[in-house]
Amino acid sequence: MTTALITGANKGLGFETARRLIEAGHTVYVGARDAHAGRAAAGRLGSRARFVRLDVTDEDSVKAAAEFVRTDAGGHLDVLVNNAGIAGAGKLGRVGDVTGTDMRNTYDTNVFGAVRVTHAFLPLLEAAGAPVVVNVSSGLGSLAATNDPDRLESRVTMLDYNSSKTALVMVTSQYAKAYPALRFNAVDPGYTATALNGHRGTQSVEEGAEVIVRMALIGSDGPTGGFFDKDGPAAW
Repeated sequence: MTTALITGANKGLGFETARRLIEAGHTVYVGARDAHAGRAAAGRLGSRARFVRLDVTDEDSVKAAAEFVRTDAGGHLDVLVNNAGIAGAGKLGRVGDVTGTDMRNTYDTNVFGAVRVTHAFLPLLEAAGAPVVVNVSSGLGSLAATNDPDRLESRVTMLDYNSSKTALVMVTSQYAKAYPALRFNAVDPGYTATALNGHRGTQSVEEGAEVIVRMALIGSDGPTGGFFDKDGPAAW
C-alpha cells in the first residue's frame, strides 16, 4: 500500500491534506499529539486513515510513532508531511520583546520537531520506492517576500515564527543534498484561514493544501531541495 504520515493532521491544512491524499489512494497516518482529536479526525477521514499519537516536541513520542508505522505499514513510508507548527509567542511587531525562551519554544516545534520526525522516519522512507518529504514553511520565511512592499509578508514582523520558517527551508535544502534518492521540498501554502492565525487567513484550507498535496504526489523524477507555492518556485 502507498502510505503517508502527516504531523498535525487532526485539523486545518493537515486534515485537508490527509483527506486529499486518501482520495489519491494513500493510506494516511494521522499524526496528532491530542489522542482524542487525532482519533476523531481519523474517524472522519474513513477506513484509509490511521491515528498515531505524535508530539513532535517529544523524542520518545516520535520514536514510538515511527515504530508503530514501521510495524503497521510493513516497514516503509512513501510520504512524510511535516505540517505541525505553532504561531510562536505572538509578539507581532515587537521584535525587541522576543526572548531566547520564546525562540527556543517556537523552534522546538517548527524546526526541531521537523528534524526529530524526519530523523526517526528516514529508515522507513529509504525503504520506499519513491519517497517524498514535504516541509510546510511559509512566505513569512522568505527574504524576498518579506522585503517586497507589495506583498503582505512585508507587513508581518514576528521574529520567532518568521525565522523558524526560514530555517525550515534551509533544513529542507540540506536534507535534499544529503539524500538524493529522496525528494525533499518546502512549501508555502499562503495565508490560509486556520487556527494558527485565528482563522483570519484570506484563503480556504482547500486552497492552502493545494501545493502541499501537489508536492506530496511528485514522483522520483520530481524536483528536490526547492521551495514552492501555488504558482511554482517561491520567492526566496
